[in-house]
Amino acid sequence: MIWLIGSKGMLGSEVASQLTAAKLAFVTSDADVDITKIEALEHFAVQATSQLHSDHKIDCIINCAAYTAVDKAEDDAELAAAVNAKGVANIARVARNNGAKLIHISTDYVFDGTGTRPYTENDAKAPLGVYGKTKSDGEDAIIKGMAKYYILRTAWLYGLHGHNFVYTMTKLTGSKDEIKVVSDQRGTPTNASTLASVIIELVKSDEKNFIPFGIYHVTDEGETNWHEFACEINRLAKKYKHIEAKHECNILPCTTEEYPTKAKRPAYSVLDKTKIQEALHIKLPKWQKSLENFMKDKNFEVQ
Repeated sequence: MIWLIGSKGMLGSEVASQLTAAKLAFVTSDADVDITKIEALEHFAVQATSQLHSDHKIDCIINCAAYTAVDKAEDDAELAAAVNAKGVANIARVARNNGAKLIHISTDYVFDGTGTRPYTENDAKAPLGVYGKTKSDGEDAIIKGMAKYYILRTAWLYGLHGHNFVYTMTKLTGSKDEIKVVSDQRGTPTNASTLASVIIELVKSDEKNFIPFGIYHVTDEGETNWHEFACEINRLAKKYKHIEAKHECNILPCTTEEYPTKAKRPAYSVLDKTKIQEALHIKLPKWQKSLENFMKDKNFEVQ
């Protein structure tokens, strides 16, 4: 039995959909179970297990819950740490006590972005702000607290459920005559569907088809910057009639200095996916293809 934590978020919703499609039995929790309180997690685990048949138990926990407001975290460090570090430590403890494997989602923000080639799983962490620091602490808590874990670092995530950059740019470029978008931060846009599909494969890992535990990087393939990403979103938005084809929005590149934010972002956060692709014998899709699949989806609807 699988326990999906954070089931109502952007990624959690996609994971729930793919678990259902794969006909995998799972239970869910979201804000109804406070991960910062170990007692709440333990109570849910006991309650869920008692309601299952005697030959079932929670043997896999997927954690999609996180404090993700990067700028707000700078002023809300205590809550960010409670969710991203303490909460994750609690989940790891419950997973260990139940003999379950844990699949946890982390971020490119654990790196400082000063690199010039894709980051591997073994590169030293050096988070720039509160969000990255608390996510890094969450990783460390898992590694210290248990052995049966998959930590998946991802980046520039978007999906059908919830606010994200793709919806924001579709709305802005469809209504404004001119916008500015940062062009000196490089990374890889990632469809939540891609990450969810990897999670499903890790859920299926067993003695016969075992995927080694550890840290893995999972994004779509390729790299770009936010300005190029916005331009491609605008092109596809017109192609699939999410905005009027005749409306022209001038999308201007700008520097990070011209668009200051409270939290400093990594300038380069491309992740090397060799390890996960070799482990699962898969080829991750190009970010452009994933974006097009997303924007032509019948359920695409600007939030």
